[in-house]
Amino acid sequence: MRADLAASYGEERLPRYTSYPTAPHFSTAVGPDAYASWLAELPAGASASLYLHVPFCREMCWYCGCHTQIVRRDELIAGYQRTLRNEIVQVAETIGRRIKVEHIHFGGGTPTIMQPEAFAELMATMRQKFFVLPSAEIAVEIDPRTLTADMVDAMRLSGVNRASLGVQSFDPVVQRAINRVQSFEQTASVVDMLRRAGIEGLNFDLIYGLPHQTVASCLDTVRRSLTLAPDRFSVFGYAHVPSFKKHQQMINEAVLPDGLARHDQACAIANALKEAGYVQIGLDHFARPDDSMAVAFEERTLRRNFQGYTTDKSEVLLGFGASAIGHLPQGYVQNEVQIGAYAQSVAAGRLATAKGYGLTDDDRLRADIIERIMCEFSADLGDICARHGAEAGAMLNSAARLKPLISDGIVRLDGNRLAVAKDSRFLVRSVAAAFDAHLNPAKQLHSRAV
Repeated sequence: MRADLAASYGEERLPRYTSYPTAPHFSTAVGPDAYASWLAELPAGASASLYLHVPFCREMCWYCGCHTQIVRRDELIAGYQRTLRNEIVQVAETIGRRIKVEHIHFGGGTPTIMQPEAFAELMATMRQKFFVLPSAEIAVEIDPRTLTADMVDAMRLSGVNRASLGVQSFDPVVQRAINRVQSFEQTASVVDMLRRAGIEGLNFDLIYGLPHQTVASCLDTVRRSLTLAPDRFSVFGYAHVPSFKKHQQMINEAVLPDGLARHDQACAIANALKEAGYVQIGLDHFARPDDSMAVAFEERTLRRNFQGYTTDKSEVLLGFGASAIGHLPQGYVQNEVQIGAYAQSVAAGRLATAKGYGLTDDDRLRADIIERIMCEFSADLGDICARHGAEAGAMLNSAARLKPLISDGIVRLDGNRLAVAKDSRFLVRSVAAAFDAHLNPAKQLHSRAV
């Protein structure tokens, strides 16, 4: 990574491009009726992925950017689980047939906050209403501090084969500053439980740019994590947006690393993981060379969705739960964010869609370009534009933000083929943003580019 470029571009607030257009552009113009119509229009051979959002935690991590709330009473969680189940039935009946499912992902919040029996019931409902393929990847996000042996058994019996563990940092000073004290021993114990249960696919989530974090503490976290040998790492930069996430006001901004320090931390983590034999996947993922994600990256079939980089090839993502986002060929839909409003919609027998976005031909073209840039650090604009009936020259002329990137050596253009320079790949979001027709840099809605 080049420190001069990190200083020049790193402070800009840009999307992570897990969708295009991004969620701030969704509107109430797309509601329950549009979603119902889109579901009914799904092609006969369509396959889908399912995402279930569980917006509850036992305590708030102050860095968190997710839609979640703190609960002490299990009755609230049980009621939410019943609503989730009813929504699954409702959506499946709107589709009108039992379509194939290749991926299921439980996100949060803390999905394993549910009772084991409730989790098993949700999985049984999905298998009843959808044709979950025997080869389907079923993944669950886990907080190692609260996972129980009974929940691991329920996950095993339900066919879960991948778990994502929140680690963030093993530095006790950082942990206290973000209100997430989690020992290495706790994490190691959970890894052992999961592997003994036959859940072999393990992801670790790490974060840089946290309060009091240093390159040394980042490297110590990587060293400890490597002793547990997960298949994949996700390495994210902390997004400090206290005006949007009020609990982030508990973090002292004076002890947050600046742009150059964040750059050094990200670089150190990436180098350490690559030296340990992991392949860097796109912007922020690392995987063992034989992992399916590394294979997809090598074969140029990697995709990007709301869970980040994925091997999922489905064009349909069905989102369940409060704030959950779905993607269909026609566009995006998002459920009511507030849990009460979400539950009321489902109880009334209507789809919980609160807003969405109907894609235009230009959106689809730009989405393809942005996805290839984010996944491969390159894009054949001639090929992509031809598939969409567009001219590569016109697309390049419209990308005014591309010119300084080329001048600074971040982007190389060979005819209509664009490539991000290897020493500038950490700025891939800046390159993708050059093709974002909806971007408004004046609105501080996103995280820093570095």
